[in-house]
Amino acid sequence: MNNQNVRLIVRTAAMLALLVVLQAATKAAGQIVTGSCVNAVLAVSAWMCGVWGALAVAVLSPFAAFLLGVGPQLIAVVPAIAVGNAVYALILSRARAPKGRLIASPIAAAAKFLTLYLLVVKLLCSVLPLNEKQIATFSAMFSWPQLVTALIGAAVALLIVPVLKKALRDA
Repeated sequence: MNNQNVRLIVRTAAMLALLVVLQAATKAAGQIVTGSCVNAVLAVSAWMCGVWGALAVAVLSPFAAFLLGVGPQLIAVVPAIAVGNAVYALILSRARAPKGRLIASPIAAAAKFLTLYLLVVKLLCSVLPLNEKQIATFSAMFSWPQLVTALIGAAVALLIVPVLKKALRDA
């Protein structure tokens, strides 16, 4: 294993660990804060770890959140969240240059929102045995807040990544 592979594994592990800590630390702050933090880490992962590292963080994070009691406590929703995160991370990881990141960010946010809305609100809420209150909760959680938190997360990452890249170059 060469140094570049080790560096990628370490960065990916650090992003996943940071994501788990942020989910636990911001749980009481609500969906907008926690979701924005999660999306910021996903975006940083996409731009610092590349596509495979970002996908690993994107897919593993909802399972960690489920185990921490953050977010919906219905296991059937967790894979849908993983898919939404993966769509977001995949689109963001394709944009390497700063200008490309600015363009990719709203596209990725919209794609994540649409993926989660279709999978959770339109599909799972119609096939799972949920009561009206659960359907209303999932419909609220997996609609516009997903777009807002994905946009906020990308904006935060756009500010953080240049600083991280400079710090890593100077180290």
